[in-house]
Amino acid sequence: MLDSRRLRTFHEVVTTGSFTAAARSLGYTQPAVTQQIRALEREAGVPLFTRKGRRMYVTEAGRTLARHTEEILGRLRDAEQQLQALARLRAGRVRVCAFPSANATLIPETVAGLLADHPAVRVELQEAEPPESLHRVLSGACDIALSFSYPGLRPEVPPELAEIDLLEDRLVVLLPVGHPLARRRAVRLAELAQARWVAGCSRCRANLLQICAEEGFEPDVVFTTDDNLALQSLVAAGVGIAVVPSLVLSFLNLRQVTGRLVEPNVFRRVSAYALREHVQLPAAELVLEHIRSAAAARNGC
Repeated sequence: MLDSRRLRTFHEVVTTGSFTAAARSLGYTQPAVTQQIRALEREAGVPLFTRKGRRMYVTEAGRTLARHTEEILGRLRDAEQQLQALARLRAGRVRVCAFPSANATLIPETVAGLLADHPAVRVELQEAEPPESLHRVLSGACDIALSFSYPGLRPEVPPELAEIDLLEDRLVVLLPVGHPLARRRAVRLAELAQARWVAGCSRCRANLLQICAEEGFEPDVVFTTDDNLALQSLVAAGVGIAVVPSLVLSFLNLRQVTGRLVEPNVFRRVSAYALREHVQLPAAELVLEHIRSAAAARNGC
């Protein structure tokens, strides 16, 4: 059985390129690093390093071990963080990571409901786009993630995660109020084939390219930003038009911009994710219940 502390030392030697640098990074003495590497070589049964002159080289066996060490140490870090997450959840502290438009809509309604009904539960908020938000749940960096996916661009959900469907968020096109099509209730994308476009995050941009391709054209994307307020300002200034989810209309801040439904009907699916073993813990269960309630109210709009 390989010792994890020695594996960390080995990883640091390989990463820094010398025993001296590894000792400095880890806060050890150089003889202590040398002793740990020698002990690891005895456990492995093969030499991991060799010297030629004054230079040190990783052996073939060392390179083999190095390929696995990064994953092993990563899994150990994830396990430690997941255990810490479990302790926080049992104490009533829940870390929620959501994408920007969810943070501006679903999360305030969720937290308001929790403060009214369960003031002992504390929510700590993070912001990230998918798939980063799901990676944070897997690593133990957060407890619940709100994520979205588009038809045809849906990523595979890791088996460790429970998925809770929340709502279908229909897409709208943002237009300057003076645009000729702004009088319509809904607009076909093909009618905007000659327009300039402002695109959102990487997933939103990929979806824009896909739905426009299905309508027979490639959009002329002149600007990209994942800042919703900046996107609205760019549309208001006439830089281009944009396709955004309906959630964004809840915090439309500029009178010079209006939203019209996209035809054919296109939507993104919004879901919550948590580690399966955490879903039934009281604090996580309460937060998920209030997230579902906030989403249900939007579905009913």
